[in-house]
Amino acid sequence: MQCYTELSPPTAVTHAVSLPFLHAKALNLVVARASLLQVFELRAVSTEVESAANGADGEYVWNDIPLQRTEQTTKLVLVSEYTLSGTVTSLGRVKAQNVKSGGEALLVAFRDAKLSLVEWDPENYSISTISVHYYEGDELQVAPWATDLSHYHNYLSVDPSSRCAALKFGARHLAILPFRQMGDDLVEDDYDPDIDDPMDISPVKAKLTNGDSERNQTPYSASFVLPLTALDPALNHPIHLSFLYEYREPTFGIISAPRAPGVSLLAERKDPLSYTVFTLDIEQRASTTLLSVSGLPYDIFRVLPLPLPVGGALLVGSNELIHVDQAGKSNAVSVNHFAKQSSSFPMSDQSDLGLRLEGCVIEQISSETGDLLIIEHTGSFLMLSFKLDGRSVSGLALERISEDKGGQVLQAAASCTTTLGRSKMFVGSEDGDSVILGWTKKTAQITRKRSHAELLAEDPDLSFDEDDLEDDDDDDLYATAVQPSKQSSSRTEASVPGSYTFRVHDRLLNLAPLKDITLGKPTSSRNSSDNTKTRPPETTLELIASTGSGNAGSVVVLKQEIESRILQESKFPSLKGIWTIQAKRTVPKDKGLDKDVFDAGLAPDLDEDRLVIISRSNSSGNEESAIYSVSGINFEERDTGEFESDAGATIDVGTLCKGTRIIQVLKNEIRSYDTELGLSQILPMEDEATDVELKIVSVSFSDPYLLVLRDDSSVIILQVDDKGEIEEVDKGDGITNTKWISGNIYSSPWTNNKAIALLLNAEGGLHVFELPNLVRATYIANGLGFLPPVLTSEYIPRRSIGKATLTEILMADLGNSVSKHPYLIVRNATDDLSIYKPYHHPVREPSQNFTKNLRWIKQDQPRVAKYAEDSEQFSAQAALKPFTNIGGYSTVFLAGGSPSFILKESSSSPRVLNLKGNSVQSFSSFNTMECRSGYIYLDAEGVLRICQLHSGFKYGELGLAARKIPIGQDITGLCYYPPKDLYVLGTSIKTDFKLPEDDYHHEWSKEEIDFKPKLERGVVKLLEPNNWTLIDTYELEPTEAILCIKTLDLEVSEETHQRKPLIAVGTALIRGEDLAARGSIYVFEVINVVPQPDRPETNRKLKLVVKEEVKGAVTALSEIGSQGFLLAAQGQKCMVRGLKEDRTLLPVAFMDMQCYVTVLKALKGTGLVLMADAQKGVWFTGYTEEPYKMILFGKGRPGMEVITAELLPHNKQLYLVVGDAEGDIHVLQYNPEHPESVGGQRLLHKSTFHTGHFPTTMTLLPSTLSPSITSLDNTADPMVLDTPPPQAQLNHILITSQSGALSLLTPVEEQMYRRLAAMQAHLQNALDHPCGLNPREYRAVESEGFGSRGIVDGGLLRRWCELGSQRRAEACAKVGAEEWVWRSDLEYIGGGGLGYL
Repeated sequence: MQCYTELSPPTAVTHAVSLPFLHAKALNLVVARASLLQVFELRAVSTEVESAANGADGEYVWNDIPLQRTEQTTKLVLVSEYTLSGTVTSLGRVKAQNVKSGGEALLVAFRDAKLSLVEWDPENYSISTISVHYYEGDELQVAPWATDLSHYHNYLSVDPSSRCAALKFGARHLAILPFRQMGDDLVEDDYDPDIDDPMDISPVKAKLTNGDSERNQTPYSASFVLPLTALDPALNHPIHLSFLYEYREPTFGIISAPRAPGVSLLAERKDPLSYTVFTLDIEQRASTTLLSVSGLPYDIFRVLPLPLPVGGALLVGSNELIHVDQAGKSNAVSVNHFAKQSSSFPMSDQSDLGLRLEGCVIEQISSETGDLLIIEHTGSFLMLSFKLDGRSVSGLALERISEDKGGQVLQAAASCTTTLGRSKMFVGSEDGDSVILGWTKKTAQITRKRSHAELLAEDPDLSFDEDDLEDDDDDDLYATAVQPSKQSSSRTEASVPGSYTFRVHDRLLNLAPLKDITLGKPTSSRNSSDNTKTRPPETTLELIASTGSGNAGSVVVLKQEIESRILQESKFPSLKGIWTIQAKRTVPKDKGLDKDVFDAGLAPDLDEDRLVIISRSNSSGNEESAIYSVSGINFEERDTGEFESDAGATIDVGTLCKGTRIIQVLKNEIRSYDTELGLSQILPMEDEATDVELKIVSVSFSDPYLLVLRDDSSVIILQVDDKGEIEEVDKGDGITNTKWISGNIYSSPWTNNKAIALLLNAEGGLHVFELPNLVRATYIANGLGFLPPVLTSEYIPRRSIGKATLTEILMADLGNSVSKHPYLIVRNATDDLSIYKPYHHPVREPSQNFTKNLRWIKQDQPRVAKYAEDSEQFSAQAALKPFTNIGGYSTVFLAGGSPSFILKESSSSPRVLNLKGNSVQSFSSFNTMECRSGYIYLDAEGVLRICQLHSGFKYGELGLAARKIPIGQDITGLCYYPPKDLYVLGTSIKTDFKLPEDDYHHEWSKEEIDFKPKLERGVVKLLEPNNWTLIDTYELEPTEAILCIKTLDLEVSEETHQRKPLIAVGTALIRGEDLAARGSIYVFEVINVVPQPDRPETNRKLKLVVKEEVKGAVTALSEIGSQGFLLAAQGQKCMVRGLKEDRTLLPVAFMDMQCYVTVLKALKGTGLVLMADAQKGVWFTGYTEEPYKMILFGKGRPGMEVITAELLPHNKQLYLVVGDAEGDIHVLQYNPEHPESVGGQRLLHKSTFHTGHFPTTMTLLPSTLSPSITSLDNTADPMVLDTPPPQAQLNHILITSQSGALSLLTPVEEQMYRRLAAMQAHLQNALDHPCGLNPREYRAVESEGFGSRGIVDGGLLRRWCELGSQRRAEACAKVGAEEWVWRSDLEYIGGGGLGYL
């Protein structure tokens, strides 16, 4: 009984499409990351090129301020994201009728032959499913030996005119989904909107007016399935198909072969492929063959349709490119020496380029000349140009983009591309970061640039549109230098070589593929080279993973919680609170500074904190306040001015009147000071009717307003005038006759810089006032207390019960320098947070009030607050505080028993990350020259820390803190070496492979070939984690690849039995397909040496202890037994070896495996070993030391393609968890007493669960939590109450995947499993599932099962937080659990026991 939960979403971008999705004039980017769908909008920001300089010695440059040069850069801003119950295989844009947003619809294809047509619903600010189409029925499986649909390459192609879409699935099936067109019954059948003149739509409008429209009909017609052999009997082996441009009817081109092509069959089946163009008659469900080109090379794998001015299609092969126009005329170019050897098709020769086009991606970048950008699998750029004679292609030309022109800005292969308008495209990648790519084009200059009038005089048929006239502006927009003048080039010639320059506008973080992970000592606990104190609040570990491929190879540091970089810490037991002040300095009289310049903030230290106010207990136990001046990270108490320390405890501090008034909020009064601490005003808090002294509960600052909440649940709002005088804003009945429990003031460009007051009443209603008018609320949403998914002013709950206990609301901006957006954050009594994003439907005009048509949508936020014993003392206080710059983020901090940051990147949703450590009493920003954009906080133990966020980390992207350290090479393995506090990397570089010398193959020595294959050469590297630099390398032999690398505690002396951590490396020496691979076992240790000059970290070096050559590749290594021996999978044997005194590895026991073992996992201290491979499945074995022997206990079912596996002990039971190539998790158990196990020879297959991700590693991790106990043990002695039953060690399995997702498999107890399974069944029916998919079907996999229970879906269970408070209570009632018990379950399955990461 286990639960599977994704800790972080997949990051590899597999598909992307651009379309007007949110509304008709929008340009949106929709990205698919395996099972995650994201919708982005584009935003242009100014990027600073040169910053202004300061004067010498810190003096301000008041005059002659240097100007800053900026350039426009396009950034991605996330609109919404959705976790899907399916794996996306294709995306397409459709111009469907009656789309709610007025834009276009999105067609999503899934792995198991499903199609979902979705649109944007502006009313609910979410996607809405129009229809779902299934093509996975058994009747479509024609041949009884046909495999499952998921084993075939299923892909989608959409007609450019949106007349239909085609889904190729199975071996040779084609599903056609027609779409209705506007005026299908009003115009002639031969009308095409892409090539004909615009039609007169007045008849259409007339029919709509008369009610004769098809508005109530679906935007699609009935779909149908055709076998490709019905179109042409020769289409037995389809390779790829795509719809073409410029045809009146839906027309597609397809690459196919009557017999299966292959490299080994070239002698018999040379040039077996043919390209055929079919036009479809959708009404008659018939087709017509337009043209066919046969005799094409065997390696063509893609049909790329080309729009005007080129037209036709480009056929992409591994060794060549072939263009076929509408008349069937072809032009081809070879890109390497193999093209002519493998094909007789006529081609022009550019084989000197030596290209490998496997896995390349091609996109058009010029609509004028038809130039195509080719991105190789290495990330390098090439330009394909066409020589045009009118509309006929007469030649193709390829050219590499040099590095100085941006040809190497990508470091990994691209998975998809899509254009984003003029001079921009999105490039997705599964092996590196995805980017927005921009370019400029420089045309050849022959004469002066002619005007448009001169060009029109020469050619009256030449026309210009707006884009042509704005071409110069767009070129200057992305130019990095002054561009020479240009003129319109001839369309008959190819583009000028080197005319394009590329640059990256924005990046999407990608952790895929996660290849290997290890746990190490965190950087903050090491001795840093500087003088900063970096002691963490508690001992932790850090998770290090290898990610990326090729030049994008990187090491990524992952942390589940935010670990501060501590600059200074001191203990002050009497301290109760701390606040920093950014008060403006007095204008220097001798500088003559203009007031507008001073207000603009051009002085470099205007944003620095100058003062700190603290609240503390004195020696007599009374509370008092004190003020300190700030110097760097040091404080000095001040006694100047009129600040009174004995006035009482401070509740809050802020500034008003543009920073010229310091406001100190005490328990019973508010004091106003000038910047020199001269007392300006005192405002006592009294009841106007009874003169009773009131206490202040909380305040909210927003210049020029101050909101004060008092202990009688009343609210007053104060306003400061230009002279600094504070007066109360006139109150109306709307604010005086209501009991309030929380409120704040918000002002930003989103509200047209007008201040609004948001108040939460005792009944859980939200009231919004536009200041200074307090007579009547401009917006009221009484349903906020029910926390509905969509909150409107008209929301009325079904019943009045089930309301959440809300304690605080706060509206603040979240984001970074690229994008900030307001969010409403709601905190309940248990410190759980609900985050709402405001939107408007119908869309308001910019000049209208913010509350016009205002709605709120709840954001996905599965975080559950940590339980702390002292959390109750913070729940009644205002715990949410907004900050404009903490490490570059506009963020909100939650103080109390579960301290957390709410962070957001421009390309992500808001994420809640816990701050590592104890409860936080007080928190404030801290910004000085020594601590830029930092923070200062006081924990529950009275420790005051001045901190910063660690640089280089992304905190708002994944829900984890992540930092990538580029290595520049493919990392095949890594491990941590504790004695020297280093990480050891096994990397690989590509080298040319030359046939080795062999006594039986003398002809190999005569091999002469320029285009040699590439093989890996392994390199062992030492990574120093203090500054993340490489300090030593050890290169292996050419074509010797590293397959595994581990740190093992081995016995190094047979006499003293001394043990030492050593680094073991398993390799494979590849010598071609005709010779068997050999391998070696390397054992290294790290020794101290004399460091290099100016590089003290290079004082450690690798020392080779043993190199043992063996027969067969060494594919896996593990420590085994209690004597410090090594278990190696070498060739078709698993062998136990011991390190001898003479530095050799002595075999002591072995087991024949009959295959290459790729997974070895031993349970430490037991001798139990799990062995697995991709052919034989799982073997469960044991190892004994007296005598040395290996024993086979049981086997799993054969044919299970095991990728990774792990042992999971739980409740005195041992489970074997296996991840296979289908993305399934299998749970096996060794139970010899079960009758189905045949005495233990057969491992029981307990359950199977589909993850949707290709697994790469599994790691057993201990848990620091225990599942909640909700019932008493009836068998226990009722008189024994003092001694609790012993708790067994709980464990998790951390799973990494090729898509970048990080997941957790958690074993659960019987009672918890019942709750989880019941809640899963309830949520499957209670929640709306994006794209109309079925999560139960997605996760279910047919298996043996033996009647046992399956794995529950933790991702679905965490969506319980999306429900409103009423439906949450109903769900808990259905499963028979209290809400606090369910919250404990969510914390346990969500990785709450991994607090040490």
